[in-house]
Amino acid sequence: MSDTIKLQVTQRELQGEDVLVISLASADGQDLPTFTAGAHIDLHFDDGMVRQYSLCSSPTDHKTWRLGILKAPESRGGSVAAHRLQAGDEVMASLPRNLFPLDKTASHTYLFGGGIGVTPMLAMADELHREGHSFELHYCGKTRKRMGFVDEMTQGLYASQVHFHFDDEGEEQRLQLANVLKQAPNNAHVYVCGPEGFMDWVINTALASDIPAGQVHKEYFNKEADASGDAFEVELPEQGITVQVRENQSIVNALSEAGVRVKVSCEQGICGTCLANVLEGVPDHRDSYLTDEEKQDNDQIILCCSRSKSKKLVIEVFETE
Repeated sequence: MSDTIKLQVTQRELQGEDVLVISLASADGQDLPTFTAGAHIDLHFDDGMVRQYSLCSSPTDHKTWRLGILKAPESRGGSVAAHRLQAGDEVMASLPRNLFPLDKTASHTYLFGGGIGVTPMLAMADELHREGHSFELHYCGKTRKRMGFVDEMTQGLYASQVHFHFDDEGEEQRLQLANVLKQAPNNAHVYVCGPEGFMDWVINTALASDIPAGQVHKEYFNKEADASGDAFEVELPEQGITVQVRENQSIVNALSEAGVRVKVSCEQGICGTCLANVLEGVPDHRDSYLTDEEKQDNDQIILCCSRSKSKKLVIEVFETE
């Protein structure tokens, strides 16, 4: 597979409660492909499962990639599989993709990480610090002892720009988000990753603080997608088939029943793996991958969760299994 690379686990460490921090190197000892802050890779596990994890190492390190992976109680299997990895194990991964890039024209950058959502912020903080940009990082969680990366953030290069906010450490250190963002200069940018409720709070507060929507950036790592709705038809001209997507059935599932197995990964409308072209019809976008502008164009659709506003969609599928 030309779009994947074989990696070897060179180090593993459990931090906090159930946060696995692993270091990965190229299995052949060569330099790793370069990446920019905000990028992620897909890990391919032996059972065919694919999951996305943000790179939290410095983009200047060409020998090692680091990931922080929470063993989530609601896991669909990915974090459990990742936590089984031991030093010396080999694993296939995608090349880095960046759907959450930094805008370095910002006058000031606010980074908000909720729990394990801090991982992309670590690479961002490293890049911003090394290049001399103005920024601050706010790390939020329930309790300090449960969180990963606390020691290195306390002692690291950009420690003076890190602010910790833990629910069990007193009111005075809680994140007063509205007060923080009220001081935002013109052309400030906000980046947020974490649980959906936390992200919604940051996004809505930023917009209420008159920070333009185009300067508020988000990356979901776990988002419940709503694929419910009425039945409709989907036609694939290249395959010469038309399928009926039943009420509350996903397009991916309907195509699978017809013998077309679309390549999927997150199944939550986050990663973009099941992106398809729309040739005719009007999609009902339910994903968190496409931008608002891309959704308005109505020429692409995420098949795992989105539906159709028209009675029929004619699509072109990119990748099948």
